[in-house]
Amino acid sequence: MPGPSARTHQADIAVVGAGAAGLYAAICAARTGASVVLVSATPLAQTASYWAQGGLAAALAEDDSFERHLADTERAGRDLVRRSAAEILVAEAPRCVRDLQSLGVRFDADRFGGLALGLEGGHSVRRVVHAGGSATGRRVVRQLSALAVEERRITVLEGSRARALWREDGTCRGVVCESELVIARRGVLLATGGAAALWSRTTNPPGSQGIGLVLAHEAGAALADLELLQFHPTAVIGVPGREGFLVTEAIRGEGATLHDAAGERFVEELAPRDEVARAIEELLSRTGERSVGLDMRAIDPARFPNVVSALREAGLDPTTELVPVAPAAHYMMGGIVTDLDGRSTVPGLYAVGECSCTGLHGANRLASNSLSECFVFAARAVAHALAGEPGGGSGPGAAELAELESRRPPAATRETREALWRDAGIVREPAKLRRLLEDPHPLARMIARCALAREESRGAHLRADFPERDPALDHRHAVLGGEDGPVWQTWR
Repeated sequence: MPGPSARTHQADIAVVGAGAAGLYAAICAARTGASVVLVSATPLAQTASYWAQGGLAAALAEDDSFERHLADTERAGRDLVRRSAAEILVAEAPRCVRDLQSLGVRFDADRFGGLALGLEGGHSVRRVVHAGGSATGRRVVRQLSALAVEERRITVLEGSRARALWREDGTCRGVVCESELVIARRGVLLATGGAAALWSRTTNPPGSQGIGLVLAHEAGAALADLELLQFHPTAVIGVPGREGFLVTEAIRGEGATLHDAAGERFVEELAPRDEVARAIEELLSRTGERSVGLDMRAIDPARFPNVVSALREAGLDPTTELVPVAPAAHYMMGGIVTDLDGRSTVPGLYAVGECSCTGLHGANRLASNSLSECFVFAARAVAHALAGEPGGGSGPGAAELAELESRRPPAATRETREALWRDAGIVREPAKLRRLLEDPHPLARMIARCALAREESRGAHLRADFPERDPALDHRHAVLGGEDGPVWQTWR
């Protein structure tokens, strides 16, 4: 039985993480009558999703189609996209947009009252839905948080950090937090976000260090594609108080341009992110400059009020001067291996959102597919979990619980974060990656193992010693089980 230090909760579903994916999963489960415990390390509406400036990609326009959205996703993903996952995303994203509207999320409208669709890098047509311009994450998470708090079937544990997953007979049955045990009768769902804050220069909040990946791996779940970390091309640099602040791609979609020190444009601004980030990195390496200039002076500041106000608060007026930007670690395409219903390789354990890896994003995420992914796959994971037979039990014994409570997922030190930026940045070299194999952080070591294994350049992964794409690695994913590997798997 649980020890005296742990307060025990029982529910049908335990959700760890209260960003877009976790909140929507909890609400979907509660709407069916299921009970949910939602574990949030931060107060609600302070997650990484809150800061998301992008929108939801969905084929909603008359000149758009599922096939076109699929083609754009596969083109951006550089022959590594799992087609079956992408087909599900493009088919189900429009329904999720409509469901969010029914839940009270107010998306931006055009002058005719229809949804205003934005254009972002890699998209062939306008298909990105926003709320409040670049405040989409804030608007969506705020509304879903309010609904979760009001829903009597959802118990929210704010300020509660997961320490370990509890398994019984090989099946994940619950999650152990600092002083609480959650027993889940039908499944544990991880929605803990990504790991881009493991790099010292990042657009992510400090907590995005891959905690869910570490928890899942310790419980026996496979991870994949950890070498595939997307660098966002336009993060502010050299502006006190706004270092790493993301300037949304939607601004380039409305006509903002990138310029070198001489004022010349040097890249197609709406190319997929890997191309733009690589072009900026090559220019900076060649010239020794720290940044390039983003010219958004012709953009109506009312379209992106939070970006403009944040820059003005830091002493920079983007309506009269260029914004200094450079690439920063932004989004991890890899994560916990899941199938198309969010199931990990451990029975009873699900993962959705950025902590998961369905193969949807391939080697380079198409802009704004990630928020759509959160909602599409959260709904599928909940439906699958609730369709299964309930399990549960009384929980771990006192000795096992004490051992689980004593665990603490590692926090990256400043040295680890600097090492990842230096040794696993935009351009990778084998000697530097091998140096990371000695890093004290387990996820840093696993990232290095995957990056060393992928002896090619593809999407967000650029090897200086293997500058070309290897066709033999098309649709091949580096999967980590135990301490060996990775092993290569083909996903279709």
